Amino acid sequence: MANVLLTQKCVRSCPYCFAKEHMKGSVPDDIISWDNIIYLVDLHVKSRNDRISLLGGEPSLHPFFPEIIKYMITRGLHVNVFTSGIVSTKMLYRLQTIIGLEDPQYLSFVVNCNHPSITPPKQQKLLDQFLTTFSQYCSLSYNIYQNDFDLDFLFRIINKFGLKRHIRVGLAQPIPLQKNICLSQDEFPAFIERFMSFADTMTDLDIKVGFDCGIPLCIFPDEYLGKLYKITNNNLRFGCGPAIDIGPDMTVWSCFPLSKFHKKSVFDFKSMPEINEYYVSMHNRVRGEVGGIYEACDDCKFRRDKLCVGGCLANIISHFESEEKIRFKEVYLS
Repeated sequence: MANVLLTQKCVRSCPYCFAKEHMKGSVPDDIISWDNIIYLVDLHVKSRNDRISLLGGEPSLHPFFPEIIKYMITRGLHVNVFTSGIVSTKMLYRLQTIIGLEDPQYLSFVVNCNHPSITPPKQQKLLDQFLTTFSQYCSLSYNIYQNDFDLDFLFRIINKFGLKRHIRVGLAQPIPLQKNICLSQDEFPAFIERFMSFADTMTDLDIKVGFDCGIPLCIFPDEYLGKLYKITNNNLRFGCGPAIDIGPDMTVWSCFPLSKFHKKSVFDFKSMPEINEYYVSMHNRVRGEVGGIYEACDDCKFRRDKLCVGGCLANIISHFESEEKIRFKEVYLS
């Protein structure tokens, strides 16, 4: 499965954005073409991949956003859309008209929410309209970039609009060779304490959580793992693998924090498994040299037993910035 960027334009300017530098040079008409959409769908079908994700930027800024979703569904794909939910009233109407009431088996929206304190009222109104309209298809996503975060507002949104009772939680990760806002490793213990303070509420409200990749197992004290087991619905994962992001220009890379590393063209590959294998190999080359974000990762039993991969690969590579750039030149850069 790939994450296909319909456009690199966005409606927000999030302080933690891991794609800001990647999208800085995008042009006003930077959208994926219909020919390339068809090519990617054909590639998925040929590869027997029945799921595809759409994102941006904000994917709803693509002028044929509803038509692209409808086409992919008619080709037998489940379409998962990552969106801010800040969708214009005109586009919302077109979505309702063109998509109709598709079976949630074939369509889902992951809505990334920022705290209301950094969400302008006009954007909040558009978000509320979207959640009201597509509530049965929506789950929430939240990116943590500082340790005074709040999850209570997410619980209120889920209850108010009757959304799926699941929250995707991601940590903003460092971007090698660039600067962005994210938690340092020294701040991880405080992140865990703050996050686990919401665990009982999530249990009471029957809200499950799923972690995005790159969070190491060892930062969770043993006494918290039982609670995590419950609120993740027995889906505890501490991995970090290629996400496979494809830009509007048909370039492909491992994930946004690593968008400067080994960027290729989709047309260099014959199938989706071949793309995935290429970036898995790249990940393994890095991890063969450096076990994880901590020195202890090299001999960690959790890593040996494949319970954890040692944290985010971008975090690992960021450690090399103070060294001679030979590793970037010979190992990581294409």
